Amino acid sequence: MPEHPLSGYVVVDFSSGIAGAYCTRLLADGGAEVVKVEPPEGDPLRSWSASGADIGEGNDGALFSYLACTKHSVVADPDADTEFVDTLLAGADAVVWSRGPGIAGAPGFGPVDIHRRHPHLTVTAITPFGLDGPWKDRPATEFTLQAWSGGIVGLGRGTPDRAPVHVGGQVGDYLAGAYASAATLASRMRGGAELIDLSMLETSILGLTYYPVTYFAMLGRPWRDARRLTVPGIARAKDGLVDIGCGTAQQWFDLCAMTGHVEWIDEESPLTITQQATEHADELYAWVADQTVDEIRDLATAFRIPNAPVANGANVARLDHYVERGSFVVNPRDGFTQPGQPYRMAPAALRPPAPAPRLGEHTEAHRSRNSIPGRDPGDSTARNALPRREVPPVPRREGLPCAGLRVIDMTTFWAGPSCTHLLAMLGADVIHVESTRHPDGTRLIAGIPATEELWWERSPIFSALNTDKRGVTLNLQHPTGRELLGRLIATADVVVENFTPRVLETMGLTYDAVKAIKPDIVMARMPGFGLDGPWRDNPAFAYVIEAAAGISWLTGYPDLNPFEPYSVGDPNAGIHALNAILLALEHRRETGEGSLVEAAMVDAALAVAAEQVIEYSAYGALLQRAGNRGPCAAPQNLYRTNETDEFGRADTWVALAVETDAQWEGLREALGSPSWAMSDELRTAPGRRAQHDLLDRHLARWCGDRAGDDIVTTLWDHGVPVAKVMQPHRQTELPQLSARGFFETVPHPVNPPAPHGTLPFRLSRGPERVHTTPAPLLGEHNADVLRELGLDDDEIGRLEADGIIGTTIAR
Repeated sequence: MPEHPLSGYVVVDFSSGIAGAYCTRLLADGGAEVVKVEPPEGDPLRSWSASGADIGEGNDGALFSYLACTKHSVVADPDADTEFVDTLLAGADAVVWSRGPGIAGAPGFGPVDIHRRHPHLTVTAITPFGLDGPWKDRPATEFTLQAWSGGIVGLGRGTPDRAPVHVGGQVGDYLAGAYASAATLASRMRGGAELIDLSMLETSILGLTYYPVTYFAMLGRPWRDARRLTVPGIARAKDGLVDIGCGTAQQWFDLCAMTGHVEWIDEESPLTITQQATEHADELYAWVADQTVDEIRDLATAFRIPNAPVANGANVARLDHYVERGSFVVNPRDGFTQPGQPYRMAPAALRPPAPAPRLGEHTEAHRSRNSIPGRDPGDSTARNALPRREVPPVPRREGLPCAGLRVIDMTTFWAGPSCTHLLAMLGADVIHVESTRHPDGTRLIAGIPATEELWWERSPIFSALNTDKRGVTLNLQHPTGRELLGRLIATADVVVENFTPRVLETMGLTYDAVKAIKPDIVMARMPGFGLDGPWRDNPAFAYVIEAAAGISWLTGYPDLNPFEPYSVGDPNAGIHALNAILLALEHRRETGEGSLVEAAMVDAALAVAAEQVIEYSAYGALLQRAGNRGPCAAPQNLYRTNETDEFGRADTWVALAVETDAQWEGLREALGSPSWAMSDELRTAPGRRAQHDLLDRHLARWCGDRAGDDIVTTLWDHGVPVAKVMQPHRQTELPQLSARGFFETVPHPVNPPAPHGTLPFRLSRGPERVHTTPAPLLGEHNADVLRELGLDDDEIGRLEADGIIGTTIAR
């Protein structure tokens, strides 16, 4: 019996950078044998530090040591070792590829060439824009991709008197890696043998924006038309920073009561919650400033108001919840502190991290085990050169990767539905369970007056998150409703829920109870803070998860409180939960056992904010927010253009990032080689970083005389990463997305047809079209699903009469 879900699964890693490294780290955690093929000088991450720490010759950077846990390292010269590398490929199951130094750039080793020469492989290519389309070869960085995606403008974070700011850290790279891992695992479910073409622009759209195109098309207005601070949001208490949120009207009412201002409650107010809170911002901030962080958090928790401390690299590992849950571990080679794995499961078991390899540590071992004289390296029989697993490989089959799976989707809002939506788009039969008294929360956040007919069906967010699903309503407060849910679970492969732990436990729907109904069930629980620990029952929205993990700490300006990203926490949790579910399903395929998956939102967030605790524990460096500057490029910033935006404001920007000396030479040429740019000091990254203020002044003047399209064309033609800072609802205007068909128009029985985003990767074996059905109406499939359980029309009618099921919101 395999020890781990992916035992015997061999992945060759041709990637460089965080995205590919994180993808293969997740696969290694699942039990895969990851063989990292490096150039003789090593992966650039070996010599990199976000804080600029001196790594020292012959040493590896701490981030590399974290991301490379459990992998093998093989050195291959792209000029001399192609036959050896082909032999590695012939013995593998999958390849992860991104552009970079070494073999990935050698002739014949692009992803299309690899797949053609080794058709048995799953080849996962991670590129900024995808392998095709008009932008496929354009330069980009994580920062410029955030700009193109609309993620910098995002949900209106920041203040109108300053430039918008990117989400700090390098979260886009980690998101891309998590999606690449999930795509690779999904391909495995149908036997692999395909090319996966992942676009980091598209993963940024899904991870950093909130379905703005669908929202704008259905309602005729953007989600936010201006930047404004969230109130109270992140505020300064007596002894530190605390995040307090109001995601619903009830939470605003509770906040009013908590602060002693019940007179602020106005249930008839035409203002949004944010606008009502902003009217009382001064009083709220004064109240926060008069309390300690612990006092505020104790009160907020008692009132069921989302809250969290604002974590950073220095304090995060000491927070009581993480200590009790063992959320951080010691790096097995270099001894610094790093996040634990982003999800937990049993009896399916993740592999504990083993030490990262030294450069070329496993070269000779792999040369020996793959050396068979006279054999054609392209011959698929070469796969026998590696020790194979005892269980048979996954047979190739037609159909979508998740076809044949039934998923009971008991999720709400964003994190959970984003996970189950991916399963549905990949072919699973996903049955979304709501009730008429407690519908999915996204049905209620569109601002549609309750006087409008079928107002609960008009939410663009619900529509965007739930295509390809079926929908039922069950009153789970009633014994009959719970009995029907049990019968539904008995037909399922997977159950997913994302409530606080006490909710399902109150209903008796623990894993043991669900397992008693269906012994081989995979049950994925997605609580905000986990199933145990002192914060386990705290309500969790994206913003408090981001604060508690350290993502907020790096977002904003150094002279202001951090800004809430208000975007990453939910979809990041969803894609990590999908990875965990696919691993648990692999374990079930091999053993017949189901598993409990614990995919806490905060664990996934800690994983993508890993650099903060790593840099602090390894080097004593506390990473700080720096507006739109960042550790990978100099200059890197936003610069205003000479245009006005669609709202009539002088608020249009371009994002520019220079990561290499060659890109700096390109920028100088594009600018006409002005005298201020010709200093020898500016030829190196440290020199440019030291002169960043000077560069900003000159670049702001140059950009301020030009339109965004002109700036992009000029700089791209000289190889410089650049982007327009897009309003997120204008994503459909990007020709790259149009060429790749990222948006599909979806009809709907109540709403007008609207474009909906799809999967951020293309699978060479399909699907050709992702969205096959619109999001379900409330209870739309009650009769169909209940008939599948054996109920007749009379029984279904009685259930509706008794309020067990229904198709309208209960009042």
